[in-house]
Amino acid sequence: MKKRKLDVVVISDVHLGTFGSHAHELSYYLSSIKPKVLVLNGDIIDIWQFRKSYFPKAHLKVIKKIVDLASKGTKVYYITGNHDEMLRKFSDSTIGNIAIVDKLVLDLDYKKAWIFHGDVFDASVQHSKWIAKLGGLGYDYLILINRFVNWCLKKLGKEPYSFSKKIKAGVKSAVKHISDFETTATDLAIEKKYDYVICGHIHEPKILKKENKQGATTYLNSGDWVENLTALEYSNRRWKLYRYEEHTEREEEDLFEMEDFLSQQLIASVIYSKEK
Repeated sequence: MKKRKLDVVVISDVHLGTFGSHAHELSYYLSSIKPKVLVLNGDIIDIWQFRKSYFPKAHLKVIKKIVDLASKGTKVYYITGNHDEMLRKFSDSTIGNIAIVDKLVLDLDYKKAWIFHGDVFDASVQHSKWIAKLGGLGYDYLILINRFVNWCLKKLGKEPYSFSKKIKAGVKSAVKHISDFETTATDLAIEKKYDYVICGHIHEPKILKKENKQGATTYLNSGDWVENLTALEYSNRRWKLYRYEEHTEREEEDLFEMEDFLSQQLIASVIYSKEK
């Protein structure tokens, strides 16, 4: 496979260790690029929802691909998010070409890019962590069911359907949360004189020019590898939003993994009931 040479690639919200993670697709993408800098903008490994019973080879392969890129000269920045916040105790540590940080400023062709995950703007994460964790677990099960439904729809020749996107679009508070998130990030970036502000966290890929009375900046969100399968790419002095397109899929294997997990959960529930 011919690799595309890029200056910077930003990915976030991969959530390795959960059923929602499209690790197989991300592995394919990482094999297709050769960036000078790779920014992992939080929630790459989902430590919140980590299960010993579920961390398939495809998820390990993503980690191996990242390490391989670093060993071949790519500078890798792992920015901590809320689902991998345990790594914050290692912030500002460096191992070879891999650095763990909480935020990052990159100089790109005489412009400054301010990069951070974005959970600092989320009140539920900051003040009611158990609610956020419970919501994350519910979201993972919703994605699991959604993937099964879409597998069936594809077999019937129908278009896929996103439960979570439909919910987000239909709930006014969710729409307002996204808007407030973008406004807060851009207002701070303009105040700090940054040309770009790059976030993850809300799983909403976007490139948008934002202005206020103090000035202007470009807001970018790398999206996620759960629903949108997106990344940000910087090359030739411009940003582009990459969207994954289907190649060789493995729906059958994904289905078997889901069936195995559901079986495990059923057995665990039965054992728990007997113990009670």
